[in-house]
Amino acid sequence: MSMKSLFSRFAISPLPLPISWYSLPLRAIVGFGFMQHGYAKLARGPDDFIGILKTMHVPLPALAGFGTIAVELIGGFFILIGGFVPLAAIPMLVVLAVAVITAHLPNGFSSIKLLSFDANGAHFGQPGYETDLLYAAAILAMCIGGAGPLSLDRMLKRSH
Repeated sequence: MSMKSLFSRFAISPLPLPISWYSLPLRAIVGFGFMQHGYAKLARGPDDFIGILKTMHVPLPALAGFGTIAVELIGGFFILIGGFVPLAAIPMLVVLAVAVITAHLPNGFSSIKLLSFDANGAHFGQPGYETDLLYAAAILAMCIGGAGPLSLDRMLKRSH
């Protein structure tokens, strides 16, 4: 095999897998990521997150706080197992949009703001909206292309 054909096979052509398998790594990282964010808020105590929302003047901070935690935990779980993906996507996209508007937009695009580096390590500023957009893009890709193989949606579709 020549270098040119090797390059064409692996750098230009998609991997030799069925196209629907793209969703597995998306489901894994988005589902786990959302669940981790929800768990972190729950583990620190919902009142801490609600306090942050109050400081940011988010309307109905208790409802928004508990709602966000529920969406992150439950929505993340459904994305992870590939269940009811388009339905789970709606509140998840709302949470992302609110996070961008209320918290991340003023910080610019980049999620990494290296402020300084010293003997104690790196010091970072507030993240921008880059990660929110990446999550939204992955969620929309799953809505367009489906949950893929090894998903609850696929199992339910087969049973009908």
